[in-house]
Parts: sequence; C-alpha cells; structure tokens
Amino acid sequence: MTKTAKPALGALIYFAVAFSLATYFTFAAVQGDYGVFRRAEITVGARDLDLQLTQLQGEVAAMENLTKRLSDTYLDLDLLDQQARDVLGLLRADEVVVR
Repeated sequence: MTKTAKPALGALIYFAVAFSLATYFTFAAVQGDYGVFRRAEITVGARDLDLQLTQLQGEVAAMENLTKRLSDTYLDLDLLDQQARDVLGLLRADEVVVR
C-alpha cells in the first residue's frame, strides 16, 4: 500500500503567516512612513530647501550691504541720491522729466 503524505496543516499555516509578515515588512520598507520612497521625497525636499536658503542668504547679504551703505558711519552719496529719487520723487534743478 502506498500512502501519500499530506502536508501538515500547522506547516501550511506557519508558511502562510511567514509569507504574510514578509510581504507586510517589504511593503512597509518601500512605501511606509520611513520607507525608501519617503526618504527620496525628503532628500529632494532638503535639496530644494538648501537652494532657497542660498537664495535668501544672498538677499540678506545684499540688504546688509545697502544698510551699511546708508548707515551713519558710512554714507554712499550715490545710493542716497538714488533712494531720494525713488522714494521721495526728488529731481535736480537741471533735470527735465519726460512722461
């Protein structure tokens, strides 16, 4: 008599649970809150923020330069003349306005 061996039900359940856990952890490692895709998004976001920081640092340096040039200790007459023309609308006596 030949008897075919049936796989034990416990082994089948064990492998089903192991496969389910492996699938879950693989999905979490790729798409989860701390997964590969999220890390790529954070890296791109950090690169964008670094570019913005560089831009803002340049703008701050330009503003600091203008502030220094208009300070009491250092006065740039050309910049003062430009600001008076832009802000106050002043003109020299020998200038003509064409509209």
